[in-house]
Amino acid sequence: MPLRHASLRRLQVFEAVARLQSFSRAAAELHLTQPAVSMQVQQLEAEVGLPLYEPMGRRLDITPAGREVVACARSLTLRLREAEEALAAMAGVGGGEISICAVSTAKYYVPMLLAEFRRMHPGVRVRLSVSNRELVVRDLAGNTVDLAIMGTPPRGLDTVAVPFARHPIAIIAAPGHVLARRKHLPLARLAGETFLIREPGSGTRSAMERVFRERRFSPRETIEMSSNETIKQAVMAGMGVSFLSQHTVGLELATRRLAVLDVAGTPVMRHWYVIHRERKRLSPVAEAFKGFLIERGAKAIEQVLG
Repeated sequence: MPLRHASLRRLQVFEAVARLQSFSRAAAELHLTQPAVSMQVQQLEAEVGLPLYEPMGRRLDITPAGREVVACARSLTLRLREAEEALAAMAGVGGGEISICAVSTAKYYVPMLLAEFRRMHPGVRVRLSVSNRELVVRDLAGNTVDLAIMGTPPRGLDTVAVPFARHPIAIIAAPGHVLARRKHLPLARLAGETFLIREPGSGTRSAMERVFRERRFSPRETIEMSSNETIKQAVMAGMGVSFLSQHTVGLELATRRLAVLDVAGTPVMRHWYVIHRERKRLSPVAEAFKGFLIERGAKAIEQVLG
C-alpha cells in the first residue's frame, strides 16, 4: 500500500518511537498506552510493506525504510506547524500577504498609508501595483488583487466600493502664468489655453472629460502625455495648463513651483474609493487594511498632501 495512504497519526507515533528509541517512552510522550503505540507501528509497517525497525535487546534499530518514513513524518510535522503559525498570524493580522492595485494618481499617498499600516502590523507582506485606471479595472475583473484604490468605481462590474477620502481636482498652471493671480475666473476664460492631458484610460482624463462635457467647455488645443510627472514638468515649463488631482502636486504647490488657478466651480471634489469584488472573501489582513483606509485614510492624506 502506498505511503500516502498512511495516517498522519501513525507517522507521528513512529517518529516518536524512532526518536526516543523506546515504545514505552513514546507512549508516555504521546499520552497513549504502550499496546496502542505498538499497534499503530504494526499497522504502519503493514501499510508500508517493509520492516521499519529491528529490536536489538533494549535498543531499537531503525531500518532504511524506517528512516525514510521518519524523514517524511518530520517534514510533514514541520510543514503543518509552519501552516498553523501562518494561519494564526493571518487570523490575528500579525502576518499574511495583501495584494493591492492603485491608479497612478494614488501613488503619491498609497506608499505612505502602507508604511503606516505595516508599522502597526510588521509581519504583513505587501504586493503593490500602480497603473492607469484601465489596467486597474482589468485586475479587478480578473480577481488577481485583494483591493483596488481608485477615484471612481468601475461600471458593469460587481464590486463593493467604499469612499475613504476626498479627492480635489483643479486646474494647475505655472506660478508666472498671466491668470495665476486672477480671482473667480469663469472656465470659459481658459478656452484659449493649451491643456496638457493624460492618455485615454486614465481616471484623471475621464474626470476632466466629464467636467468639460457638463460645462460645454472645449479648450483650443490639447497635448497628450502619459504621466502626471511629465505633465507637471511641462506645466512648470510653461507649455500649458492642466486639470490634475491636487494630491499629485502637493510638494510643487508648497514650494510654489505650481499654482492652482482660481476657476469657478473648482476644485472639483471627487472621492477616493477602496474597492474589491462583491463576492470576494477578504483575508483578515485585507479586511484590516480596508478598515484602516476607511478610519484613517483621509486624515493621513491630509497631513501629508494637504
